[in-house]
Amino acid sequence: MKRLIEKGLMFGNMIRVDSPAWVSRYNRALKLVTGKETALAEFHIDLAGYSPEIGDEIGDMDYLNPESAHRQFILLTTEQKTAPLLNADLSVLRDLLQKFIHGNESQLFSLTARDAVVGEMDDMVWQVKAPADLLQINRIRISADTTGNHVAGADKLTALIERFRTQQDAWYDDVLIARMIEQAKESGDVIRNPVHLKTGEYDVPDFWTSLFGGVYVFRSPREKAMIFADPALVSDPAPHAEPAAVKMIALQDTNAVAMWMARNALAEPIITAQGADGAAILRQKIDFVLVDAAVRLGIDTGDGTRSALRRAAARMGAGLPEEVRGLSALLRYAEEGGAWPVIDSGDAAYFYAIRASAGPTRDLINQMLTELAPHDVRNLFIMHKPLFYKRYQTWDEAKKEYVVNQLAREYQIDKQGTREALFGPEPGMNEPFGASGTTGMPGPWGTARSGRGARISEGSDGLRSGDDRLRGNAETASPSASGIRGPWGNG
Repeated sequence: MKRLIEKGLMFGNMIRVDSPAWVSRYNRALKLVTGKETALAEFHIDLAGYSPEIGDEIGDMDYLNPESAHRQFILLTTEQKTAPLLNADLSVLRDLLQKFIHGNESQLFSLTARDAVVGEMDDMVWQVKAPADLLQINRIRISADTTGNHVAGADKLTALIERFRTQQDAWYDDVLIARMIEQAKESGDVIRNPVHLKTGEYDVPDFWTSLFGGVYVFRSPREKAMIFADPALVSDPAPHAEPAAVKMIALQDTNAVAMWMARNALAEPIITAQGADGAAILRQKIDFVLVDAAVRLGIDTGDGTRSALRRAAARMGAGLPEEVRGLSALLRYAEEGGAWPVIDSGDAAYFYAIRASAGPTRDLINQMLTELAPHDVRNLFIMHKPLFYKRYQTWDEAKKEYVVNQLAREYQIDKQGTREALFGPEPGMNEPFGASGTTGMPGPWGTARSGRGARISEGSDGLRSGDDRLRGNAETASPSASGIRGPWGNG
């Protein structure tokens, strides 16, 4: 992991805690949360105030997230909003905590000037023992106060002042006046400098969790679904305790996943995606696939340039990955035109050739696609860092070197620009997904219907069901390719 850390690809933007005042405040908060303190004079914290150094010191790498129940956080500065969130068991937590900090920034700035702020992200589900429990996570409530209860004290003083203002003959109530004076000694002037943190409550329609081996929960689409990395959980009776309207799919059932995305208009071809340089994106994907294959086959990639990778590919023979064949066909079409290559969901290149459509599920679908297109390491790093770090440890040194250099050169220097080039503009806050109703949904993918394999076929309006002209290919494709036709419609 040393390469990643040196290039700022791991633990980047962590907040350094090295002043005695900050260490003392953190220890007060840590004592309140865990009953323990740190002896470290210097450490780093993430968005939620979690420190891997302290986790290692106290022998508890989940000390702010016991049993994956109510995630707690410690704020020493509002600058933590730019830090990453480590060990997040729910994909939405970083965005929600950032929203909370932005919504209370002036108050938090004032509070953290004198004390640490301790808070909790409560999903209102006490324990998650079975996949069915994940469907109970509908909202997350974020609340916070300082270790000295300054917010609660200020609220108490505010209530006393209001009582003093409204109660008849309050000027003669010596007990009330004495209580206000004592509370004001602790809370300060709450009239001129009000101290109040809004409790944030946020809807959680869609999310990924690391629990149960990794589960995607989609409730925004018309056809709700839970998609499991562990196929054994699909037949587990526990999830079926919930309404049958939630579809259970194994991530390994690629045709079922493709069909579900097609029916709900959740993805689009990269080649025809608005604003995307499809050819450039495909070339980079091919490079990553070739690097993986060359390392696996023991073929030298030289200096790792594109020309060196092409020379390595020429020596692969029958070992040339199927992904390269499909992506190269699409690349030729993008650059030279001609006949549109037909790629179905049984083809290794299928999930490399699509990206999520604009909408509330965009980032989560793109994250899921990184698991279905595992050699696209740039997308994997951007959208699914926990899985990237896990896989990174298994790679050959040559692949590690190549990937780290590529990410440092092409992603680190312009993160926002790279994300927009790959995935499109950030989704708006008020983008409706569509009303519930028929599963045959017109739109980018058109009206999807069961019975044939999902396909990439020519068309100008996105992903939609194909025609009888392509049926023969569907019938001779691999078993995973049976199902609906899609993505791009008639030739």
